Amino acid sequence: MWDDAFPSFLIGLREGLEAGLIVSILVATLVRAGAKSRLPQVWTGVLAAVALAMSFGAVLTFSAASMSGTAQEAFGGTLSVIAVAFVTAMVFWMRRSARSLSGEIKEKVTGALAMGAGMLVVTSFLAVGREGLETALFLWTTARAAGESAGPMIGAGIGIVIAAGLCWGLYRRVLKINLTRFFTATGAVLIVIAAGVLGYGLRDLQEGGVLPGKTAYAVDLSQSIDPGAWYSTLVQGVFNLTPTMTWLQVVAYAGYLGVVMTLFVRGVRTTAVKPAGPAEPAKPAESVESAEPAAEGEPAGQPVEPAADGKPAEETRPGAPARRRPAWVVPAAVVAVPAVVAGAVVAFGGSKPVGAQTVAVSEKECGKGFTAPKPGRQTFQMHNTGDKASEVYLIDPASNAVYGEIEGLAPGTTRDLVATVAGGSYAWRCVPTGGKAVTSASVRVSGGAAGKAVVPVSEADLAAPLTAYKQYVNQGLTTLAAQTKQLSDDIAGGNLDAARTDWLTAHRTYASLGAAYGTFQDFDKKINGRTAGLPDGVTDKDFTGFHRVEYGLWHGQSASDLAAPAARLAEDVAGLQKAFPTQDFDPADLPLRTHEILENTLQFELTGDADQGSGTTLATADANLAGTRELLGVLRPLLASRDAQLLPRVDADIDRVQKLLDSAHHDQSWTPVDKLDATSRARLNGATGQLLEDLAPVPDLLEIRKSA
Repeated sequence: MWDDAFPSFLIGLREGLEAGLIVSILVATLVRAGAKSRLPQVWTGVLAAVALAMSFGAVLTFSAASMSGTAQEAFGGTLSVIAVAFVTAMVFWMRRSARSLSGEIKEKVTGALAMGAGMLVVTSFLAVGREGLETALFLWTTARAAGESAGPMIGAGIGIVIAAGLCWGLYRRVLKINLTRFFTATGAVLIVIAAGVLGYGLRDLQEGGVLPGKTAYAVDLSQSIDPGAWYSTLVQGVFNLTPTMTWLQVVAYAGYLGVVMTLFVRGVRTTAVKPAGPAEPAKPAESVESAEPAAEGEPAGQPVEPAADGKPAEETRPGAPARRRPAWVVPAAVVAVPAVVAGAVVAFGGSKPVGAQTVAVSEKECGKGFTAPKPGRQTFQMHNTGDKASEVYLIDPASNAVYGEIEGLAPGTTRDLVATVAGGSYAWRCVPTGGKAVTSASVRVSGGAAGKAVVPVSEADLAAPLTAYKQYVNQGLTTLAAQTKQLSDDIAGGNLDAARTDWLTAHRTYASLGAAYGTFQDFDKKINGRTAGLPDGVTDKDFTGFHRVEYGLWHGQSASDLAAPAARLAEDVAGLQKAFPTQDFDPADLPLRTHEILENTLQFELTGDADQGSGTTLATADANLAGTRELLGVLRPLLASRDAQLLPRVDADIDRVQKLLDSAHHDQSWTPVDKLDATSRARLNGATGQLLEDLAPVPDLLEIRKSA
């Protein structure tokens, strides 16, 4: 959270201090002018600026929430680029204006005093409003990049509070800050952060289909960098740099940083060496004190003389009846107007598709507003009117088959559900968290062929496949325990050639049990952990298991060096064998693993990233394929009844991948993946990618859904 907080903390501190300085100068000028009665007008303008900024943020948030996923990416990417432009302009403006800020504000205040009450409100509103809008836009983009993290809001809040404290200290003359140096230093940091926001925004535009090249990667370190490590989250949170970046992101990041930082630094140096003119000494920028006039009684320009009652002269009209409005009317209006406008934009300016139905989701109102739709692709706006998060399904009430679904619809929120409607019966099923499933009244749609739906799967349906697969894993662990014991004995006896053969045999056995790794808990990291995230890499004390032994066997370590790691591997496997029968194995994991086993294969084995010297990652990939085939075998009856075309496609894909792997297997040796020719490697990656694509529907087809 704190890594996400830093960019927002900096923008909150900088923009808060900038706005606070302006307000302090306004207040100080009025106080010195003897026009304290005008201070409420300043605060009214400030309040209006804050209300506008908050309303702007609300419009951005709710407008994005009503869009489709692709539109959200495009919308967010566009605003990220705009935010970068604003921040860049703000950085250069403040670097240039820090020394003359007080004089400019004093001139504006003097003019406003002469023109009447409304102009002072407008002056303070415009002076603070720009910073408010910039802050709202930048915070929205950083919060969106952080996802569900509360870090950006917390960081911005802390920054604004500190800025307010600094401004109070400057105003009370108990604190001195070299503002020119402050804005220069923070400006340089913000330029680096803005470069990351630009890269993130361009990636969103690529994901949204606005810009090309979303698969043209210039950097892909996802296999060698642990995304969950502290340094990964720190770099990504602060600088918006990710392990995987496209060419457009990299070029934009480097180009922006190189050009803008060069111009900024050059401007700082020019300002630093520019001598003060002989007629007018340079003004200090250390505190708000420089904003106040030298003379004690009045500011420069044409001050407004206060009347005898302390009010400015132009506010008193001789002979006219005094008409006073309540003091709260104007402040309330300036807050209400932006809020009302924002509400209207959210309510009437959303992206609701033409003809879309709004359907209620709750225990009491499930399906309210649902009428028979026309055949074809339809969008339903599902609005949770209850007080619990809910799952919602569009179903065939006769068979409980599911046409479309939304998971985790929060109370008071609305999300789109898109489904293709054809001839048949339809109803809504609402399943509140911790509550009872409720099914709406059904409607009948005429015309068109029958719609395609997925018959739901229950835990009972997966019970038999789960039992069969657990038996397979238990048998595999028994074999694995004997194999790792033999490996340990060979190393203890100094027979390293036999140990290398034993290592590959045992590792292939473990890789073939891939579907169960989610239930192996901490044992998987001990038995098959990699070096990603370990500070000392292959020499780290927490680097254990198969890959630790592999590294030693193929990097010339002695039997005495490897005896302890091999013995520990055998002990961990024995511990897993004992613990597995009592570990929980979620039935819902079975469908997920059909896809995830080969996802890991494509990420680690087929890139060679998992190789610690043996050159046998293709042998491991072969074992992973065997594990996938075994898993599909126990799920085959459920899949065949739900999508008759899926299994033939998947079987053909598996055969294709198997032939490509077999071509890299010669007698007892395997071709290292980095020794494959470019054509063979491309074919293997392509065939595995196609298999993954065809396996992708399995988790949805076999997802456990509550039907009653």
